[in-house]
Formats: sequence, C-alpha cells, structure tokens
Amino acid sequence: MTKRMMLLEENQIAFHNDDGLIFDGVKDYARQLAESIGLGSDSDFLQAGVQTVLDIGCGFGSFGAHLVSLKLTPICIAAYQVTGSQVQLALERGLPAMLGTFISRQLPYPSLSFDMVHCARCGIDWDGKDGMFIIEMDRLLKPGGYFVLTSPTPKEEGSLLATKKGNMLTPVEDFTQRICWSLLDQQDDTLIWQKTTDAHCYATRRKGLPLCPDEHESLSYYQPLVKCISGTHSRRWTPIHNRSNGSRLTLEELEIHGKCVQSEEFYEDREFWRSALRNYWSLLTPLIFSDHPKRPGDEDPLPPYNMVRNMMDMNAYYGGFNAALLDGKKSAWVMNVVPVGSRNTLPLILDQGFAGVFHDWCEPFPTYPRTYDMLHASGLLSLLSSAKCSMMDLFLEMDRILRPEGWVVLSDNVGAIEMARTHATQIRWEARVIDLQNGSDQRLLVCQKPFLKK
Repeated sequence: MTKRMMLLEENQIAFHNDDGLIFDGVKDYARQLAESIGLGSDSDFLQAGVQTVLDIGCGFGSFGAHLVSLKLTPICIAAYQVTGSQVQLALERGLPAMLGTFISRQLPYPSLSFDMVHCARCGIDWDGKDGMFIIEMDRLLKPGGYFVLTSPTPKEEGSLLATKKGNMLTPVEDFTQRICWSLLDQQDDTLIWQKTTDAHCYATRRKGLPLCPDEHESLSYYQPLVKCISGTHSRRWTPIHNRSNGSRLTLEELEIHGKCVQSEEFYEDREFWRSALRNYWSLLTPLIFSDHPKRPGDEDPLPPYNMVRNMMDMNAYYGGFNAALLDGKKSAWVMNVVPVGSRNTLPLILDQGFAGVFHDWCEPFPTYPRTYDMLHASGLLSLLSSAKCSMMDLFLEMDRILRPEGWVVLSDNVGAIEMARTHATQIRWEARVIDLQNGSDQRLLVCQKPFLKK
C-alpha cells in the first residue's frame, strides 16, 4: 500500500500495473523487452511467435495482467506461502497461476512448452545444483524462445551473475553457451537470452551434457531434475517464429503430434464443443443467475463480466472446451488439465496457446482453496473408475478448490453421473441431472456449491 499498487475503489481493489514490482512501470518494461529482441513494441510479441509465457514468481500479477491485455497467455508459478501468496493474488485477479517449484523435480509440463520464461526477482538461485535449474528452463523453452531475468538479487563474488575478471566468463555465461543460448541484451538489471533453433548446436558445445534418451521426452510429471538436454529429437522442434499464431493450428502442425492427435477427430472435437458450449450456457444462465443480484436482464443474456472467470477443464483432451470459450468471446480463462494416464495431448494444448498442466487426480491440485469459479469435466469419472482413489476423494478436492456459489459441470455415462450425484449431495452441493436427449447414454450433472456460514 505504501507504493499505492493496490487502491480501494468503492468495494473493490484496483491494481495499478504501472506501479508494480517493476520499477519503470510494466508497460515501459514490456516495451523494453520487445525492443531488446528486435521488435517495435510489445504489441508485436504475437507476430514474433511469443504467445505462452511461464512467469516464475507472480509478484502482484502486474506483468501477467499486461500480457493478457496483449492477448498472450501467461502461466504464473510460485512456491506455497502461508501468507501473502503471489499465486493466490494472481488467481484473485483472474490470471492463470498455480503452485510450483523445481528445486528437485521437473515442473508438470512437457518439453518445448513455452515461448518465453520470465523471472523478475523470483528468488531462484540459478547457479544452484550445478546448472540443473537452467537446464530445466531449457527443457521448457521452445526453439528460439526467450529467457528473461530481471533484478537479480546481489550475490557474492563467484555467483552466476558475478562481475567478470579479465577475459574469464562468468558461470552463467559459460553454462548458457554450453546449452546454446545467446545473450541478446543486457540493460540495467535485465538480461535476455534466446535458445537456439539449431538442434545440432548441442553436439558441438554441450561439454559433457548428454542428450536425454527418447523415452524421457514423454515423462514430465514431477520427474527428478536431470542433467541432460531434452527436446532435440522431438517432432515439435520448430522455431517459434515459424509457427502459426492463435489457436488455429495448420494440418502440418497437427501432424507433428503423431499418434496422440487425429486431425479429423481434432476438428470434430472443435465443432462438438462449439455446439455443446451454447447448450451449456443456455442451461446454466437461468440456473446461475436466477437469484443473483447482478443477474442479467432479458436484453443481456450473457453472464456479467467476471462472474464466471477462473475455469478449469479437468479432462481437457484436445482443448476444445477452451477453444469454444474463445470463439464465443466468453470473459473467462481455462486451466486445461490432462490427467496422468490418459492420452498425452498436453503438448497440443500448449501449442494452441492455452494454459495447461499434467495432473494426477488422486492427488491435490497445486492451488489454494476457493480459487476456481467453475470446474468442467467430460469423461473424467469413467477415466478414473479404475484409479486407486475413490470418487469421493475427487469430489472433496473439487469442493476445496471451488469457490462458494461456484459451479461444476460433469458429462459422463448414466452410471457414473448417478454415482456422482450421490457424492455431490453428500457434500451438500445442489445437483441436477440433465438428459441431453440425443439418444445416447450420456448425461450432464450440473452442481452448485452453496455459500454456507457457520
């Protein structure tokens, strides 16, 4: 409050992005980054192939909020904090965020996931573990992607960012050269590296760093950190400036995902969700807003801005639900979850510019309580029918991360939906089964978590 980053305006808190943790203002800072990589302004990020950004350490969410205004997709990660949580604050602002650290294990994203990794005072000791943290960033960066490091904490002599002595390279310069990163620019406290687009570069520079075996490429759910170079054998090794922008991938871009994606099935899934979302909205609108003081009038049937904002697709498949929301111009973002054990479609989801993550639904999701307005899952209950955890465990976890008065929409076969309705009523949700009347055994379960006071 002393820097007036958060101001109380009537009954809401307003965040002033120009007064965030970045000293010169987030707009000037983003413009500076764009100019450092050869762009005219930050509005050119998309044209340059930068769409998905991993923001390590959310701060007040100012940088992520600015990226969203540029139609980019930031995903913020930060460690759990008992008080003053950056992740919780980012989620309250309606920004994609989740708890995550890579002290000993890889982050739950596949190789070649992000166009940019950003760290502004994120507290990571980049010279720790003999460079393994930087190797993890190299694993996540797409070819031609950028690593931005701003305002590093002053370190003792000998650290990665220590001052050079004579012609000797600092440890960070030496290591980034070994993994084929180029230092593009250094201004004040900001350094920007670019990952190579030449997969053969590693063969000449890596100096004892082996290439990861092919089977390692498919393992990215909290695996131990490894000291090997990932992604060079992947069919997805495509420079970011050679990819199409937006969520409409070309047929060639679909084909690089191999057996995990069938092009006809992908396009059918898109059409299905466009139609299904229209049906969902017509069903949910009278249910959600019938007794809400902000409910829309007859002349304005769309939900008021920010009432349903943080959404999660618990079994995202191809990301069709997210794509349908964008096509329908709904004011919401989606955390696309690909369950462990299902078909690995997360690379496709990330390549479309969506937020996504691997997760095992027998474990807690890495977020704080009461952080999502709506949870959606199609086919998840059937998928988990043979899992080691019970369906009640899943419902209790859903109840934990769902806001009071939040909504759950489940689509599955009759047997799974009836069992789910039983569990929903046991945890005091209001539940309604809807027959889609399309001749199939698929049913829709629409639930609302009530606002209960002690």
